[in-house]
Amino acid sequence: MKANIVVDIIDRTPHRIEKTHDEWTTEDKRKVNLDNISKDILYKTLGKNTFSKIKMCKFAQEFWEMLIQLCKENEQTKENKLSVDVQKFDNIKMKVGESMNEFDERVSSIVNELNALEKVYSNKKVTLKVMRGLCKK
Repeated sequence: MKANIVVDIIDRTPHRIEKTHDEWTTEDKRKVNLDNISKDILYKTLGKNTFSKIKMCKFAQEFWEMLIQLCKENEQTKENKLSVDVQKFDNIKMKVGESMNEFDERVSSIVNELNALEKVYSNKKVTLKVMRGLCKK
């Protein structure tokens, strides 16, 4: 980028405009090459889903900032899912007409989701929860 000859009337600062390829210095070429290498590494390490969200970025810096934003969103999503799953675990009860195997599958599913979110309950706590969640029959 280079300073534009035309100065902004309002704040009296020159705007930046893109240099033509002929105007590039050796340093400019080196920076562009590094940017391309960085983008290539990022392209190769991302999954298809994540890549589709950031493929429109032009520079590696934009890529990186978008990845940071996506990770923050993923962290918020993880916290929300953890909160919901903890509440499911706390409120689990055996349904009327539900078999013991079905109830065990529901409990195991919730416990596995919590484990994946790094919330681990001891076997004792899970067993007590199952015992308290059983219907009287």
